Amino acid sequence: MISARNKDRTEPDFFRGFRKQIKDQQKKVQQGKGSKGLIDVAEGKKNLLTRAGLNKYEAELHDLKVNRRQEIAGKIKEAREQGDLSENAEYDAAKDEQREIEERIVQLELLLKNAEVVDDTEEGSINIGCHVKLLDKEFDEEVEYTIVGSTEANSLQGKISNESPVGKALLHHREGDTVEVETQNGVLQFTVLSVEKANLED
Repeated sequence: MISARNKDRTEPDFFRGFRKQIKDQQKKVQQGKGSKGLIDVAEGKKNLLTRAGLNKYEAELHDLKVNRRQEIAGKIKEAREQGDLSENAEYDAAKDEQREIEERIVQLELLLKNAEVVDDTEEGSINIGCHVKLLDKEFDEEVEYTIVGSTEANSLQGKISNESPVGKALLHHREGDTVEVETQNGVLQFTVLSVEKANLED
């Protein structure tokens, strides 16, 4: 929320302060801190992505810059036209939304600045962009995972990071290999049943 003191500033003064907040947010992003939805974009770290992941983030950044910025500017204009800003909930909400948009833009720009797309992988070898079917030897059950970069990981969709314990252990193995994964609860064993290129365009 914007304090009453900030609301008394002129619009140019506010945006000078806002630009400083964005710079501060960029530092937080680089340090692995910040707002909800933060993605791991530490300065100097290569962000490994699938081609689909790169396309998704580029499309999101374009939408934020071209569409969402314009939409929120319109909301702010309408709210300002209502008069007194000291008790204007619509204005406060629009400014909060604007701040979230700008923070997300900073995050995406940092991510894409250091992005590296993993396209060419050795056929049959597990790497980012592969869908694998495994046999959990302890429970004699089949499990399936898609290996992606850390920013694309989504456990609900079965997408695990190449930096996770399982993902890291699976890298460069092939069909028929037995893979051991060290966890806090002991060692897990998997047999690789199949390796194929994942369809990540959906």
